[in-house]
Amino acid sequence: MDMQSDKFFNGVALPSTDELPCSDDTPVDNEEHNLIPNVLLFLLQYIWKHRRDWYFGVEMAVYHTTASDFTVPVIPDAFLSLGVERKKGGKSRNSYATWEENWVAPILTLELVSHIPRGEYDEKLNIYAKLGVLYYVIYNPEFWERDQHQPFEVYKLIDNSYQLQSGEPCWMPEIGLGIGRYTSVSGGGAITEELIGLYDEQGNRYLTPEEFVAEQRKQRGEEEIYVAQVEPEWFKYYQQAEQERQRVERLSNYLRSLGIDPDNLPDK
Repeated sequence: MDMQSDKFFNGVALPSTDELPCSDDTPVDNEEHNLIPNVLLFLLQYIWKHRRDWYFGVEMAVYHTTASDFTVPVIPDAFLSLGVERKKGGKSRNSYATWEENWVAPILTLELVSHIPRGEYDEKLNIYAKLGVLYYVIYNPEFWERDQHQPFEVYKLIDNSYQLQSGEPCWMPEIGLGIGRYTSVSGGGAITEELIGLYDEQGNRYLTPEEFVAEQRKQRGEEEIYVAQVEPEWFKYYQQAEQERQRVERLSNYLRSLGIDPDNLPDK
């Protein structure tokens, strides 16, 4: 244990994250457990591209001192923290320890329920409540009837107790985003699946990079193209499309400054 740590709990020096496991090494149960959190991460990377005060972890250990053993983490399928460094010390995190984050707990956690229940509705709910997680999202599209819950539930911590929120998408003012389900169509219409998306205050969903590129091409009268989901190329395409939109906008503004209507240019 790193005895030079300036953080203590019950008189015991707290270890650094370099000394603690980064996860439980349990493989995800299915493709959605990997896809959905990463879709949300890619969206945040674009929506908050100018912000450096947030962190979104996927299948990462969260260490805290609200339990008797601070070396046993809770591991959400995904979590969001605000008011922390995007890159801690300029480096990627191996795990998340509240005592290394100025005691900032995640503001949102996400759990995806699988065929094997993992305490999403009781054990983890109690842990997140003690930790002070403001929003707890449970996505259970396949086994909700078995568990006697709804397929998608958002809980908010009110007076130290979680209260089920109504409406979808659910607006989270403290985060400045809404969250809810939507149907994704990709692969030229060959793949249809339900995903979780992020929304603005008016209930408009933020498009994924694939959708954004397709929409840009559609607006230009071009044939839609397919950009594979779950590819690291996503963000690059998203940025390229945005840069192209900004370039066209600058050109249009310049033409207007010259007294030329960009929407009524001669054919030759």
